[in-house]
Amino acid sequence: MSDRTTEIIKLIRDVPDFPKPGIMFKDITPLLADPKAFLTVLDLIAERYAGESIDTIVGIESRGFIFGAALAARTAASFVPVRKPGKLPAATDRVTYQLEYGSDSLEMHKKSIRPGSRVLIIDDVIATGGTAAATAELVRLQGGHVAGYGFCIELGFLEGRSKLPPSVPVYSVVRF
Repeated sequence: MSDRTTEIIKLIRDVPDFPKPGIMFKDITPLLADPKAFLTVLDLIAERYAGESIDTIVGIESRGFIFGAALAARTAASFVPVRKPGKLPAATDRVTYQLEYGSDSLEMHKKSIRPGSRVLIIDDVIATGGTAAATAELVRLQGGHVAGYGFCIELGFLEGRSKLPPSVPVYSVVRF
């Protein structure tokens, strides 16, 4: 572990029993409040994907917007938000995916991804991997190529990487 990631870990707050009893929530708001730490996270992800010719960064609702939009601005890539149903104002493509108990859906505006674009999918956390996998499906539906995934935090014990193709790079700044 580098000095840079050690400082980031210190700023991730554990919140017990949120959003329900038995869950230890990893809160990134103290990290976001520290400009140096936030820039470090962006630097680490940008460094990992430097030279990968990323055309578009897709940020997953809602904290993925924070990292994704900032990363897109710093790398001169376009930014595309992926949201829960009913949150985007124009025509959308939708993907429904299975959760442990039930299902959920994600949407992206139609024609957000130029066919053949190299796309980096960004979120704050990868847990079980379902949301990232569904987002990749939306990217492919629009003709994009998923070039990688970037996360601030990975909850490794939930094995979310196993839902993502092993041929596509996954980078997490810190792993618990």
